[in-house]
Amino acid sequence: MAISNSLKFYLDQAERSREDAEAATLSNVKDRCRRSEAAWTILADRAALAEKNRLKLAMLKAAEQPPEQ
Repeated sequence: MAISNSLKFYLDQAERSREDAEAATLSNVKDRCRRSEAAWTILADRAALAEKNRLKLAMLKAAEQPPEQ
């Protein structure tokens, strides 16, 4: 399964938020970065599921079509 641009973007943003949280010295900034990381991770999970479902649907459609003669 090829990784989509959206999924890669979401994963990159989650990583950036994780790094920002680790570098933060203020607890409120650290908390904000952790919440941001969680949100980006949820978006990445949804994008991965959507890609998986699109691939599954494409395979089902391909299996339903009669072979060309």
